[in-house]
Amino acid sequence: MGIELPWETIFKVANVGILPFWLLLAFGPRRQMVLRGIFLLGSGLLAVSYAILIVGLLGGAFDGGGGAGGNADLTTLAGAMALFDSPGGATIGWIHYLAFDLFVGIWIARNADRHAIARLWQIPCLFLTLMFGPIGLLLYLILRSFLGKSLENGFTPR
Repeated sequence: MGIELPWETIFKVANVGILPFWLLLAFGPRRQMVLRGIFLLGSGLLAVSYAILIVGLLGGAFDGGGGAGGNADLTTLAGAMALFDSPGGATIGWIHYLAFDLFVGIWIARNADRHAIARLWQIPCLFLTLMFGPIGLLLYLILRSFLGKSLENGFTPR
């Protein structure tokens, strides 16, 4: 049996700790140094945390706190469900979402600035990306197709 981690605390720290980065992304200056900081200290730290926690859980170094945890088989639905059935697996999955959603939010902000889309239009997209991931991205791509100079702008990732 692996080391027991305080999964509830890790979940809360990740969940609350990411909010300042989202606020800075939505309302702060968009200087390169600020965006790099959001990327490295936000998505980057979450990615490192995720890597340590998932390797430790799947490798048996950490106790998932119930459920299958380290015995999960990520090639099947049942195996993925077993992983998320433990506090450790659910926390690690949530950190995964937080890291990727912030990464997508950074892309939306930079891309919207590049396409001269006003911050007022960006904020709802960023909020929905934080809360519902792909829905925020979809809204941004739809908005960009209407607010951009050509329809093609809405369907290419640059």
